[in-house]
Amino acid sequence: MKHIPLLSGLLASLLLLALSAQAEDISVAVAANFTAPMKLIAAEFEKDSGHKVVASYGSTGKFYAQIKNGAPFEILLAADDETPAKLVKEAVGVSGSQFTYAIGKLVLWSAKPGYVDAAGAVLKKGDFAHLSVADPKLAPYGAAGIETLKALGAYEAAAAKIVTAENITQAYQFISSGNAELGFVALSQVLKDGKIDGSSWLVPAKLYTPIRQDAVILEPGKGKAAAEALMKFLKGDKARAIIKSFGYDL
Repeated sequence: MKHIPLLSGLLASLLLLALSAQAEDISVAVAANFTAPMKLIAAEFEKDSGHKVVASYGSTGKFYAQIKNGAPFEILLAADDETPAKLVKEAVGVSGSQFTYAIGKLVLWSAKPGYVDAAGAVLKKGDFAHLSVADPKLAPYGAAGIETLKALGAYEAAAAKIVTAENITQAYQFISSGNAELGFVALSQVLKDGKIDGSSWLVPAKLYTPIRQDAVILEPGKGKAAAEALMKFLKGDKARAIIKSFGYDL
């Protein structure tokens, strides 16, 4: 009987070693607009699975270029559905792994209370010097912002005032710092506890192409347990609740 505690301790140690051996790091390229929810999702995933998420945040366009040049990302969480589909077509993404994890919403936002009206009429009035927009060639939210301006007939008047940001995070920084009076950002960036500081206009979805954000396993992650586990987790209730809390549609 004296040997039972020793045996139990040994079994526990062996179990921990086995779990550690199975745990993997997973390299994930994440669209900048999804930074805040992904950090929470990664923490929950790591707690539940034992795997570790190594996330990089940036513009979908830049990630595409990096992936094509051999960057060893195993999963891409894009800000659109076109880039993952393109990667699958080019045999860089794993066929059958692509799915929509979130549908984004565009917001015209200012850090100044009362500056942006509830109908977005400030865009037509043009009483601003700088309008922050993420690079439309690299960032789907930037492309949606330009689409909105054109749909409103305000693009020509606003064009000279546009401050082009590298990605949606930088677009937000330009506005929050006051370097731009207003600009287009993702709802997820400014929605905190159900409220938005400053002033904002939730852009009607009819004014821009739907922002379907798709995930895809990339070739370096093919057959990797951690990659498959994270994709499954993104479809689960915990992740979906976090995604919804940041204002995304599912």
